[in-house]
This record gives sequence, structure tokens and C-alpha cells, in this order.
Amino acid sequence: MLQFLLLYMHLFPRICGFLVLNEPSSDSDSHLQPLVLSAVNGSAVNETNDGLPPTYELVAKHGLKPNKRLGQHFLYDRNVIGRIVEAAGPLAGMTVVEIGPGPGGLTRALLAGGAARVVAIERDPRALSLLRQLTDAYHERLTVVDGDALGFDPRPLIAGEPALIVANLPYNIGSELLYRWVSAETWPPWWQRAVLMFQREVALRIVATPEQRADYGRLAVLCGWRTRAEIVLDVPPEVFTPRPAVNSSVVRLVPRAEPLPCRAGALVTVAKATFTQRRKMMRNSLGSLTNDPEALLRAAGLQGDWRPEQVPVDGFVRLALAYDEYRRTEASSTTPGTV
Repeated sequence: MLQFLLLYMHLFPRICGFLVLNEPSSDSDSHLQPLVLSAVNGSAVNETNDGLPPTYELVAKHGLKPNKRLGQHFLYDRNVIGRIVEAAGPLAGMTVVEIGPGPGGLTRALLAGGAARVVAIERDPRALSLLRQLTDAYHERLTVVDGDALGFDPRPLIAGEPALIVANLPYNIGSELLYRWVSAETWPPWWQRAVLMFQREVALRIVATPEQRADYGRLAVLCGWRTRAEIVLDVPPEVFTPRPAVNSSVVRLVPRAEPLPCRAGALVTVAKATFTQRRKMMRNSLGSLTNDPEALLRAAGLQGDWRPEQVPVDGFVRLALAYDEYRRTEASSTTPGTV
């Protein structure tokens, strides 16, 4: 009876398609581990086919410990990593930009999953020696950049190749990086898809609509305007080392080829002005931008007594267009020699 129960406990999650959270295997059997099957469609990610030990062993060898100041939470669970790789879609022929690879568990999975090349940007000097060991195994398929992702432009390294962004983002810079990527004036962007891990509360703010008023804000407006964003995986704290105090979620963003036309800077300006004072009516919060907020709102087809969380993305686009027109009118009226 006991043997039956043990067999049932082992097989039941796999039969039902549940996500199985693996503990690291022992040293004696690490080279015998089978391919880890993901719960999405059964494809496999095998971390051991590069001839290197499992990631957690490399971490121990290099004495690498997560740095709280850098927002690091290491991910070893190969089922979760496999789900992230699958969410990124087909990798063949793609260059993947990874932010904060840390010990390289996701890096190895991306390369094993068929990525033509991974450009990994890491600012922690302690992790660089471990990552260099990976470059010895993968050679030209892995480029490790010693630098801060907030100040690094990967486009020269990509050189026009089709590219993705896939990352377990450091918690302390994740939303700022995404904000910069989706608010760039040049569009379509250099990346074809982005699959990114965030704190759950940040992920909800990315995909929110006016129906989710508490989460709907500037980031949701920008992401909704320029991308199709969805949460593809929720990740529990216990799969990380150290265990964070919050849940995490993986968000997939696919750029819209032709978002509604407006200037990114104008949209950022009107969204910031209104959501910074989200409890105020629009006619009041827009007073910081114009002496006649009602005229601006009328031009955008919006009601002055609305609050920003009631305005859909296309409403903010119209407001950005109206704001730019207002600025052009103001500029022409103050130009010397004009009537």
C-alpha cells in the first residue's frame, strides 16, 4: 500500500499537467537526470547537455550568493525555467537579450532551447566568473556584457538580427527597464517579443485595463498602447533562493506593428500628469499642463469629471494628440511677428 501511495504521489502531478517544482538532484545522479518536461506542451529543457554541472553546483563552487541590494533571487527550478523558455516562443535563429542572468540557469536553458545567441547583461562582478565558464562551453553563442542594464544599449551587439528579451528581471529595476523599452520614440522596437519576470503586483499593473482600476496606471497605458501584454505564468516564492516575500509572474509582451499614432513623449506626459493625481478629476489634474483643461478634454472627447482610471488607452492617445496640438498653437501664438 505504501509503495502504491508513493508511486501515486510521484505521477499524479505529471498526469494532471501540474507544474512540478524540483529540488536539486544529488551529486551522484545529476548526470543521469532525464529531460525535464514542462506542463505546457511536453517539450523539454535539459540543463546538463552542455557538459557542465547543474547550476546550483556552479553557484556553490564559485561561492555566489544572491545580493539583496541588487534585487537578486536565483531561480534553479528547471520546470519553471522551461515554462519561461516556452513562453518566449520559437528560439531558432533568434538572438536573446537576457538582463541579470546571475548564475546562468535561464541562460543555459535558452541556449539548450535553440537560441542562436544569447547576449547576457550582468553588473554583478561575482557572477561574471561563473558566466565566463558558460562562455567556454557555448563559445560564440554566448556574449556576456559587464554592465548596468539601465545604461546599456544592446542594439549594436544585435546588428539588426531578430531579437527577443527574456529575463528574470531584478526586482529593483524591472519596471523602469520596461518603461524605457515601451516609451522609446522609435517604433517598432528592436525586440520582437519580451518574456519577463516581475513581482506579481507589477505584472498586474502592466496588463491592467480600466476594469482593474486599482492596477491601471501609466505603465498599463504605455504597454496597452504599444504591445499586447498578458500574464503567462504565476511563480510561487518557494522556487527562488532566497525566497522573496511576494509572488512573481511572467509577462509576455508582443509589440503592435502599428499602434495608434501619437508621440510617445506626449502620451507619457499626459499619463503622468493625471495618474500622479489619480484621485482628482481630469479637469483638475490637467491644470499642470494647460490653463484650459476643459478645452483639451473636449478635443480628446473626454469628460472633465472623469478620473484617469476611467479613461481607456485610446482615450489617452487622443488626449496626447490634443496636448501636442495645444503646444503647437501656444508656440505659434508666442512667436515674434505672428498675428
